[in-house]
Amino acid sequence: MTVLVSSSVLLREELELSGLPAQTVRMQKALRMAETFYAGKTHWVGIPLMDHVRDVLRVLTPFQPDEDAVIACLLHHALEMHTATLVELEQEFGLTLRNLISGVHLLSQVQMQKSRNSVDDLRLMLLSVSDDVRVILIILCDRVSLLEYLADMKSEDRKWICQNMLHLFAPVASRLGIHALKQRMENAAFPVLYPVDASRIAEQVQQLHSQVGNFLAVASQELVSALAEQGIASKVQGREKQLYSIFGKMKAQTYSHINHLYDLFALRILVETEEDCYRALGVVHRVGRPASNRFKDYIAFPKPNGYRSLHTTLARFPAVPEGTFLEVQIRTYAMHREAEYGIAAHWSYKEKGSSQKVLDRTQLQEVLTRQNALEPDAELSGAMVDHIFVLSPAGDIVELPEGATPLDFAFQIHTQLGLSFKAARVNGSIVPLNYELENGDVVEVVRHKHPQPSSEWLSLVKMASSRARLKRYLFSLHRDEYVGRGRDMVNEELKKLHLELLDTDYSILRSWEGRVLTFADREDLLMKIGQGSERVLAVLGRVDALEGKIHAPVRVKKRKQGSVIRNASDISVEGGMPMPIRYAKCCKPHEGTRETIIGFIGRGSLMIHRQKCRMVKASNSAKKVAVKWTIKKL
Repeated sequence: MTVLVSSSVLLREELELSGLPAQTVRMQKALRMAETFYAGKTHWVGIPLMDHVRDVLRVLTPFQPDEDAVIACLLHHALEMHTATLVELEQEFGLTLRNLISGVHLLSQVQMQKSRNSVDDLRLMLLSVSDDVRVILIILCDRVSLLEYLADMKSEDRKWICQNMLHLFAPVASRLGIHALKQRMENAAFPVLYPVDASRIAEQVQQLHSQVGNFLAVASQELVSALAEQGIASKVQGREKQLYSIFGKMKAQTYSHINHLYDLFALRILVETEEDCYRALGVVHRVGRPASNRFKDYIAFPKPNGYRSLHTTLARFPAVPEGTFLEVQIRTYAMHREAEYGIAAHWSYKEKGSSQKVLDRTQLQEVLTRQNALEPDAELSGAMVDHIFVLSPAGDIVELPEGATPLDFAFQIHTQLGLSFKAARVNGSIVPLNYELENGDVVEVVRHKHPQPSSEWLSLVKMASSRARLKRYLFSLHRDEYVGRGRDMVNEELKKLHLELLDTDYSILRSWEGRVLTFADREDLLMKIGQGSERVLAVLGRVDALEGKIHAPVRVKKRKQGSVIRNASDISVEGGMPMPIRYAKCCKPHEGTRETIIGFIGRGSLMIHRQKCRMVKASNSAKKVAVKWTIKKL
C-alpha cells in the first residue's frame, strides 16, 4: 500500500535535517498555510508551486536563515496567488514578516523585459528598496532555483531568464559579495546567452589541460605538507577560473587567448587565524617564486563588498608545469564563509545550540556606503533614499517620492485616472486619501465614470507634477471666469498707460515675443493673468505692438533654499577647505536656532545638514566633513 506524504510534511523533514526551525508554533502555522495557499497551483516553469518553494528553501538553507526568513520564503507567493493579503499576514506573523513578504513580492516584479528602466536603475532598485538583506537573498535564491529547469523551457523564456540572471541578479549578488549565488547564475547563463564565446573559451581551456595536465591536486598536497612543517594547520582547495570570469577578463583586457591570464589556476588556503594567514604567505613565498607586482592584501584593505583575503601569484611552484602561473588565496574559515555568502554571512547564532539569530541590518547600508566611496557616480545612498516603489494590480512597478498618497499614484499612472479618482485599495483594503504609501504596497484605484476632482485634493497630493495636472484641470473648469478677470486687469493697466483697450479679438496680443498667437493662445495668456500665475506688466512688456511703450519690471527669480549657494563666511570647514556652501532643504540648518551641523561633499559644493537630521543617517559617511558655525545666531 502506497502512503502519500503531504508536501508540508516533506518540507518539515527537510527543514529539520538542515538544522532549521521546523517545530515552532509559527513554523507549523506557516507550513499549513503554504500547503493550503498553493494547493493545486503551478509555478510558471510547470512544477507544483509547493515544489518550487522547496527548491528555493534548498538554495537558501546554506545561508542559515532565521525563522522569519524561512517563513517569508514559504509564503512569498501568497500575494501573487491572491491567497492572502499583507494585513492578514501581519495579523498572523507580525510586522517584520509583513515587510519581508512585501519586499520580496515587490522585487519579484523587477525584470529587464519590457522595462522602461535601465539595467543600472533596476540593480539600484534591488539594492535600495529594502534595508533588510533577507529580502534580496530570497529573491536571489528564487532565481537560482530556476536553473535546473532551464533545459525544459522554451528558447525565448530560457534566454530571458538568463539575461536577467547575468546582467541584473548576478551583479547584485556580486555587489553584496554573495559569490556562491553569483557563480551559479553566471555558469548557467553564460553558455545560453553567449554560446559562441563560451564554446571558444571552453575549447581553449581544454587545449590548455591537454598541455599542462591536472596538477592542482598534487600542488595542493605539496602546500599542505609545507604548511604543516611550520606548524600551520590548513585546508587547501584547488580551483580553475570559471568561463564567464575568463570571458569578462579577456574582454576587459582585449585578450584573444586565455594564455594571457595569470589567474586561470589557483589554490585557496584556509587557516584558523589572521596571524596564520600572514605566516602561510611567508611559507608560500619560500616554497614558490612570487611574481612581481601581483600581491594584494585584502585583509588590511578589504574590497568594498567586504571581501578579505591575501592574494599572491607564483611564477614557479612544485608540481606546477613550467611557465604556468598559479594564484594563491589565503584566508581564514570565517573569511571564506564571508567570501561565499557575502553580507548574508553576518547571520550567526548568538551561541551554539541557540535557534535565535542575530542579523545586523546596518551591514547592507555599510557595504553599499563603502562601495559608493569608491564609485562616486553611483550615488546609491542618496539616489533612492526618499523614494518608494509600489505595485499596480497588474504588477507594474511605480516609483513615487516618500510620503506619496494614492492620489499621487493615480496621477502617475495617467492624468485621467487621477482626475477620475474615487477611492483606493491598498493591499486589498480601502484607505483614506491621505494614506502614505509604503514600499511594496499593491495599489488599486477605484474610479468615477467621469472626472470629479476636488480643490481639496491640492493639499493631499505630494508630487508637484500631480498638483500641476490637478490645478490645470481645476483652472480649466473656471476658464471663462479667469479670462474675464485677466481681460479686466489688462484693460485697467492699458488705461493707466493711456493706451488703446483690448478689442473682442484681443488683437493687441496677436504678436507676442515674435510669435503669432492664435485666439486660444491669447485667451491662455489672459487666463494666466486672471489666476495670478503671470503679472500684467510682465506680459504686456513682451507684446510686440507695445515695444518701447511698456517698461516691464525686471523679473528676479526666487532661488530655492536647497540650491542657493550661501555665504561661506558663516561656516568654518575642517581643514579650511574652500567650497561653496549649500543648506539642505530637509532640515534648513540656517533657519531658527543654530544647532550642531555636519557637511557632506556634493557635486561642486558642500551640503550642510543639522546633526540630528534624519537624512544624515542615510548619507554617504565617506563624504562627511566636519563643519561648525563661525558666529552663533542670537
